[in-house]
Amino acid sequence: MKVTIVGAGNVGSTCADVIASKSIASEVVLLDIKEGLAEGKALDMIQTCTTLGFNTKIVGTTSDYKKTSDSDVVVITSGIPRKPGMTRDELIGINAGIVKQVSENILKFSENAIIVVVSNPMDTMTYLTLKSTGLPKNRVIGMGGALDSSRFKTYLSIATKKPANDIHAMVIGGHGDTTMIPLTRLATYNGIPISKIITQDRLEKVAADTMVGGATLTKLLGTSAWYAPGASVAFLVNSILNDQKRIIPCSVFLDGEYNQDDICIGVPCIIGKNGCEEIIDQYAGSSSTFTNPAHYPRILKNDPGVNDIRVIQCSCNHKSECNTCARRTRVGDEVIS
Repeated sequence: MKVTIVGAGNVGSTCADVIASKSIASEVVLLDIKEGLAEGKALDMIQTCTTLGFNTKIVGTTSDYKKTSDSDVVVITSGIPRKPGMTRDELIGINAGIVKQVSENILKFSENAIIVVVSNPMDTMTYLTLKSTGLPKNRVIGMGGALDSSRFKTYLSIATKKPANDIHAMVIGGHGDTTMIPLTRLATYNGIPISKIITQDRLEKVAADTMVGGATLTKLLGTSAWYAPGASVAFLVNSILNDQKRIIPCSVFLDGEYNQDDICIGVPCIIGKNGCEEIIDQYAGSSSTFTNPAHYPRILKNDPGVNDIRVIQCSCNHKSECNTCARRTRVGDEVIS
């Protein structure tokens, strides 16, 4: 399996390093517009293979998109990073043109690739990529929710003094300081609600710290973070390439899900070989599948009291509106055909 990462800056190179060293892909291509940067970083990574024990092929290139041919996944990290005091939205003017050009160049040589967008403002760049390329919406994914959720779990681990890998929590909404939503109510420590371990005030403080997690690091580092973002991208790519079907919050195009239309925003998704294979609606208790680009089933309008997650698989021919996909259901009931 082949992965291309466009942008050999801190985030892109970290992402490439994690994917290669963990043998997530058999080939990694790192591309940048700055002469020699991608080649140098690729060579440096290759020289770690004997000590870290991996055999992933790593290629660096300066703007030669032919070397990205037949990539299964393409990660776009191109654009300028945030500086202290900047919001992600302030990057729109510069990064929009870069991301649009990159996505068009990529598809000339990898027409079946799944695109993972990392460039900020990420939700807007994901929407732009989707609309400018005309790709099916399951093949354009914004990474931000995976990173925000990782930060949320880290802050919860610190607050509870419990191992981070035993914390289960998620952030949805926008990838921005004021638009993300840490789901404190659903956060658990191996099944135990976090609200039973720490006070509500402490839990609210964790949520607030999570929302400004990126800005906190930018202030400390003088630029955007890269270790956690790079690892979060690799985590997402791993679920795609190895068809892991992990539930990962990602920025995807909504068409009625969560009562939102014509917007890319972070929601829980099942990520597999087809990209975003399902959107899980935690509030309605249902799932909407859109792996077939010819048909996007409508979200099930369950009763407000339904909290459980239920995946409904329809048996329609995916060529017209599907009654089953729009049918009401309750937890425990059969879906009536």
